[in-house]
Amino acid sequence: MASGGSEAPKIVWSERVGRFETEDKESYLEYELRDGGRVMDILHTYVPRSKRGLGLASHLCVVAFAHAQSHSLSVIPTCSYVSDTFLPRNPSWNSILHQDLKSHI
Repeated sequence: MASGGSEAPKIVWSERVGRFETEDKESYLEYELRDGGRVMDILHTYVPRSKRGLGLASHLCVVAFAHAQSHSLSVIPTCSYVSDTFLPRNPSWNSILHQDLKSHI
């Protein structure tokens, strides 16, 4: 198995289970739609210990935020990785946060 490749892993949208996940399903971001499907609440990100440090959690977040943006959804960052790590490093995504949260970030 090759390591250190520069190609980003393919992320699959599993709408039925409310996830964005790597093709091997080992790393994922879980969400729930709220407010009649207009708000994406990102609940949890998970990357197995063996794959941490490769940027997978960030990549999952970018895909989820891009999906939310393209579907005119706002985002609630319930997951602590998203609120405490991803958003401070990627403030351009703050523009699609749920209205009640924008004043706190």
